[in-house]
Amino acid sequence: MSRISPSTEASPIRGWRDPLLMAGLLALVVAGLAGLAAATGWDETRAQLLRLGPWQLAALLGLSLVNYLMRGLRWHVFARRVGLPPGFLRDMRHYLGGFLMSVTPGRVGELVRVRWIRRETGMTLERTAPLFLMDRAADLVAMALILGAALALSTSGIAGAVPLAALALGTAVVATHSRLLSAVITRTYRVLGRWPRLFGRLRGMARTLAHFSHSGVLAAAVALGLIGWLAEGYAFYLLLVWLGADTPAATAMAIFVFATLAGGLTGAPGGLGGAEAAMVALLTLEGLPLETSIAATAVIRVTTLWFAVGIGAAVFPVAERLSKRKRHAVENR
Repeated sequence: MSRISPSTEASPIRGWRDPLLMAGLLALVVAGLAGLAAATGWDETRAQLLRLGPWQLAALLGLSLVNYLMRGLRWHVFARRVGLPPGFLRDMRHYLGGFLMSVTPGRVGELVRVRWIRRETGMTLERTAPLFLMDRAADLVAMALILGAALALSTSGIAGAVPLAALALGTAVVATHSRLLSAVITRTYRVLGRWPRLFGRLRGMARTLAHFSHSGVLAAAVALGLIGWLAEGYAFYLLLVWLGADTPAATAMAIFVFATLAGGLTGAPGGLGGAEAAMVALLTLEGLPLETSIAATAVIRVTTLWFAVGIGAAVFPVAERLSKRKRHAVENR
């Protein structure tokens, strides 16, 4: 086994740039929500938040945890397909620990999972990077299907939702089809005519996607993603009910998924700003009072995005420490 040089590994955070960017965006989001709350009256927003008891918050967190565990199990299925040795707890540790990096631009910081895999198994980047691609694509498929079904069942429409769902599905198809992605990479290289080594590695990664072409694997990945995202969509529906809103379940799920996808399109860490703005706007268009829209948005983002970051913060140091410990065993084989 060739020696793995730490210098070749990607840094999980490049200096202070990403944390500062995240903090700045978070401050803007908090300031925006606080400004809206002040405009409607702090007492009204506070009264809405006080309608939630500890057990209700626990239920919301529990449904979010279902999402994370289902997606972690999906990561384990993908890991087995690329030839990683059995290790369910290892795969779950990598997946949950990577949530700390969810609030990096474009979520590229989640590639730290690939670094941990390389440390512990010695597998090359070309072999394992498609795990990250398949994970993101599987989320897009699940969310697009939920959005489409919710729109069909909902009595109210969301402008731009159908194109957004189509874009998510189309992106997932291109990203997970080995030959199609290889063709896109080749065409891009011919247009640019630069960085041949980079594009060569990208083509190598695209060929690895053939490991995931088995219909059973794809069906399991979609099913696990559907269960996970439906759990969070249902949590949003329950939250609206507890806040006194008479919003149908299909409409609530459509708003939640649309806002999450729309926030992701901005490229901002964790969709900060875009997701909150879309959610408040759509809830208000549904006739909810602004104070209810603000309270619902703040609570669901805390119990989904920031709960995931909290789990990642707890697991990340463990994953980092174990990967460094096991790296020496890999290097000395």
